[in-house]
Amino acid sequence: MSVSSPSELDPRRRLTKRGRRGVESTEFVAAPLPLGVTTRWLRGRIISRLASLDLRDVEIADAAGVHAFGLIEKANDSSGDGDRAARIEVLDPRFYRSVACGGSLGFGRAYVDGEWTTPDLPTLLQRLARATVGNARVEGPATWPARIARTIRQLGRRNTRRGSRRNIHAHYDLRNEFFALFLDESMTYSSGLFEGPETTLAESQIAKYDRIAQRLQLNQRDHVVEIGCGWGGFAEHAASRYGCRVTGVTISQAQFDYARRRIAAAGLDDRVEIRLCDYRDLQGRYDKLASIEMIEAVGHEFLPTFFAKCSSLLKPTGLMMLQAITIPDQRYRHYRRSVDFIQEYVFPGGNVPSVGAICDAVAASTDLRLLELADFAGDYARTLLAWREACQANAARIAALGFDDRFQRTWDYYLCYCAAGFLERQIGLAHILLAKPQAR
Repeated sequence: MSVSSPSELDPRRRLTKRGRRGVESTEFVAAPLPLGVTTRWLRGRIISRLASLDLRDVEIADAAGVHAFGLIEKANDSSGDGDRAARIEVLDPRFYRSVACGGSLGFGRAYVDGEWTTPDLPTLLQRLARATVGNARVEGPATWPARIARTIRQLGRRNTRRGSRRNIHAHYDLRNEFFALFLDESMTYSSGLFEGPETTLAESQIAKYDRIAQRLQLNQRDHVVEIGCGWGGFAEHAASRYGCRVTGVTISQAQFDYARRRIAAAGLDDRVEIRLCDYRDLQGRYDKLASIEMIEAVGHEFLPTFFAKCSSLLKPTGLMMLQAITIPDQRYRHYRRSVDFIQEYVFPGGNVPSVGAICDAVAASTDLRLLELADFAGDYARTLLAWREACQANAARIAALGFDDRFQRTWDYYLCYCAAGFLERQIGLAHILLAKPQAR
């Protein structure tokens, strides 16, 4: 049965079997679903809290009926997707307790647990992001115990050498076969740059690699060090297209094994070396340095250490290109003192820095100077939604690898949650070009 339309929603029904991630349908059976006194009270508090936000075109449907927020009547509506209310369909009354006690993170957890669903998760999360940016009212006093517990857990995920290996293993060593089912053929797990509406995901990744290489002025005489080389996509591209030598480092065993096989298969063993190595243990001097979305795994307290190491690895004429997910400076302090869905369920130990935090660390610990700063937030939203589409198309194959429905719903929420953040500019994607004093 497809997800109920407003006229079809049966308040006596509840979810008894969850569909596969990405399949916009839900199986229901007739069963009583009364809202008890406590649930009704929690429901009222949550609706009141949401009503205090500038929430537009969102509605909640449950056993008690439908509550709409900021719906705008549209004459001659042709039912375009942008004109429809984004709908939260409550499938289990425990949803209200999850949100009341867990706030925005509890809302995400409730989706993972199958307590609610929606016909259009990307649109819903974008509208919620638009309404809640910079607004703490969504997190009531009842969320404080859970927030304190999450903060304590996060303190145990510091990115020391040992902690970094543990945190990276938890995400990147899931299985190469899993990542291959939603990444493009270059196995690139970072944002691409889309040059036009017809640009494919694979083309966007090559465009990203080329922009980084060109801003670094790569040539055959260069020896490049890449901190956080992933599955070896940039290293292979830089060596094969620009003729430079590349030393790439990762602390993921799965990525290391894959990247070495890849480089050997490409016949680039003489130009590319892949090391299983923490960036803090790197030695030597290089002409250029690239780091593509690795800084999010560094941690705020280790930003000066990271940039000091980068600076020490560069020759006096060296250049460094950083691709980094960033958060606005105005929100960074609050972000650092809280734990979001990504940190709790996807990237343990993750920290998205602000541009100001990056610049402060560079100024305090290096002789690097800022040459360029560009933002490509919209490109990341498009990348994430392309990954989600691939995950939806390969849901059965992902399940066959042993990743259950709950895991797939976690990733569905993660990808849509991040896309919403980029679309609403709650987070950005920066290309930051830094130079040593003698670079020209």
